Amino acid sequence: MNWYEKLKQYFPIEEMKSKEHMDLLLKEKGDVYHKDEGPHHVLMYAEFPTFIFIDYVYVSKESRGQGLGHKLIQKLKDRKKPIILEVEPFDYEDTDSKKRLHFYQREGFTHALSIGYTRKSLATNEANTLEILFWSPEHDNEEAIYEQMRRMYEDIHTYKDEQLYGKSYQPVDEVLTYENDRNTRNIFEALEKKRKDSNK
Repeated sequence: MNWYEKLKQYFPIEEMKSKEHMDLLLKEKGDVYHKDEGPHHVLMYAEFPTFIFIDYVYVSKESRGQGLGHKLIQKLKDRKKPIILEVEPFDYEDTDSKKRLHFYQREGFTHALSIGYTRKSLATNEANTLEILFWSPEHDNEEAIYEQMRRMYEDIHTYKDEQLYGKSYQPVDEVLTYENDRNTRNIFEALEKKRKDSNK
């Protein structure tokens, strides 16, 4: 199974870029967009001068719990730049959701509560809401993370979208919002509450 098929099996269709899109990013933006692939993992990420964006990270079921995910994240942390990624909202019933959040919590990521992120999938035409997690060696604030997300969205997610999909993704101002008092629950706190409730 090639690297794209591995990602496609793991990630929902509404979150997937086409293979053509990713191949084009690797070819035409190879100074920024990278693939780190091994027998048990696929990591797709964009490295800008001031931050890193993790586009997709896949670790095979056979190798989970063996520290591979930690090693992949540590390699990025060693570059001493903020790391940003998108995750699905916390699902109390989904074991994978809990494990994924536990992992990022252990790795020291923070939930960006001020950043709203909803974009329409070109594959399904449905709105897809995601939450933003980040890790920062210099404790960047959420406003700085928001500005970096805007840049990533325009440089990576919407790269040559009309050529690739026959239509454009929504403009960044429709997709990303920044509000200090955004009414959302911290997904790490929800995870802790779930853990405590199950231990009662």
